[in-house]
Formats: sequence, C-alpha cells, structure tokens
Amino acid sequence: MKQQRYDVVIVGGGAAGLSGALALGRARRSVLVIDAGEPRNAPASHVHNYLGRESTPPGELLAIGRGEAAGYGAEIVEGRVASAEKLPGSGDQGFRVVTGDGRSVEARRLLVTTGLVDELPPVPGLAERWGREVLHCPYCHGHEVSDRPIGVLATGPLAVHQALMWRQWSDDVTLFLHTGPEPTEEEYEQLAARGVAVVDGEVAGLEVVDDRFTGVTLASGRVVPREALVVQARFVARSAVLESLGLKPVAQEMGGAVIGSYIPTDPTGATEVPGVWAAGNVTRLTEQVIGAAAAGLMAASAVNGDLIAEDTRLAVAARRA
Repeated sequence: MKQQRYDVVIVGGGAAGLSGALALGRARRSVLVIDAGEPRNAPASHVHNYLGRESTPPGELLAIGRGEAAGYGAEIVEGRVASAEKLPGSGDQGFRVVTGDGRSVEARRLLVTTGLVDELPPVPGLAERWGREVLHCPYCHGHEVSDRPIGVLATGPLAVHQALMWRQWSDDVTLFLHTGPEPTEEEYEQLAARGVAVVDGEVAGLEVVDDRFTGVTLASGRVVPREALVVQARFVARSAVLESLGLKPVAQEMGGAVIGSYIPTDPTGATEVPGVWAAGNVTRLTEQVIGAAAAGLMAASAVNGDLIAEDTRLAVAARRA
C-alpha cells in the first residue's frame, strides 16, 4: 500500500469492486482495492450475458478490469481484510481497515464487494464438477448445454421450477427427487406436459469417465445417463468485514425457501452504517457479473457524491474560521 489514508478503500476486486474503482479513479479519488483473489466464478470457463465481453474467460475479464482501474490511478493489492472499524474521533465516517497479516490503512469511505460463497448440497462429486457440468444458472450456462441430457437435483421446493426452466434449453430433462419434497399433483402434471422425467430415490454420487460427467448414480446403484446436473446452491454472503462494523446478514427467500443470506442496502448500495457501501453479490445474491459491475458503478457514484458533500462542508467551515 503506497499511502496510509485513502478517500475510498474497496474490499473485494471482482466486477463490482473494479467497476467502483474505475469510476472513483475517474472522479480523481484516491482508491485502494484489497482483493483476496477468490472470485466466485473462477471454476467457470467463460462469462456470459456481459454485453461487449460475451464469452470472455473470468480471469481475463478481471485482468482487463484491473488494468482499466489502475489506468486511472486506483491501487490494487492482494490481501484478505480481517476487519474494519470506525476511527476514534472521526464521527461516523472514517475507518481503519485491517488485513489478515496485520497491516492497516485508513479510509474516508468503504465500499465492500466481497461477493458470496456457493454452498453445495452434500453429494459426493458435486464440488469437483462445479462450474463445469454441475450448474445452477440457466442464463449463465444454459446455452452451453443446449439439447443435451440435463438432470435437476431436488433439495428444496424450487426444484420443479428449476426443471421447468431448464426445459427451455433441452427437451431431455430429468428431475431427481433426491431429498426434495414430493411434487404436487399440479406440478406432476406440469412436468408431464413438458416431458420432464421424474426419478425417485436419493442420489449417491456422480458418474465420471475420463474426467467427464456422464451420469447420476442413485443409492440403489442405478446410473441415469446425464451430461449436466443442475443444483440449488445456498448463496452465503461473504459478510465478515461488514459484520465487524455491526451489520448483520439477513435471510433471502424465494418461492417459500431460504436461498441464502445477504447484507441489506438501499438502491445505491448504502448500508445502515454511515460511510459504508456494499455492491454485488454480497448484497444481491442473484446478480450476474454485468449487474454486479453496474452496482459497483452506482455505489461509487453515491460514494463520490457523499465525499463531495463532505468536502464542501469542510471548505465552508474553513472559510468561516
């Protein structure tokens, strides 16, 4: 870190954080990005639905973003932030950020873009294939498995919804009931009408041949050939830094099921702690990469506006002194 105090410290260097750093750098703010190097989409081969960057590998997109932000003066360092705290005597808006190796730096404002962790169902083999043939988002991966045999692993009440959604990308979809609830009569009718097969029994593991997923193994020993498997991960916000400032994650529900936890913010990303903003998946669990980048820009604009207001107050006070 080249200096001890910055206008803004950004915790997390993914799409949201780098987008925020780019905007703040262009606004001539001193910006430090501290990134732990654990992007959520690292297992994926490409980023999709990002206009102008369609099918760019995730690592390449981040490298481009780092270069663009650095080009406007943002400083980007590797490190893990352990905690943040308000500076004594600074009122509500001055912070000390402490990294895991004991370094510390001060900031007038904080933007936290630490993302989330995907917690997968406890089925052997899922983690090893995650982001390859084990998927969750049809808009991220559906086109790449179009017209191929797709399985949907039921672990909660959203499984039927998932199966019907993925049916848009393939006419060969099988719903594995596993530990999920029994579909209602209406749901069974919907699945039958769309040609979605339903398989009873728990899933014991995945069949992999020559480093390629080839099927789902049931507890009975039966193997159902598939080339992709859809799961419902639990989305858990990486909220430790925000929690160190007194913020608490809350549960997010969808279709009557809890799908994860997030830190609430207002539409600009402002949290309940004055001077602290959040953007990306840490506050919006279902945001895709392009949405996270947009949220980082929105938060950065709000942060800069807040700093302008403070600069003006200080200038007026100095003028009157």
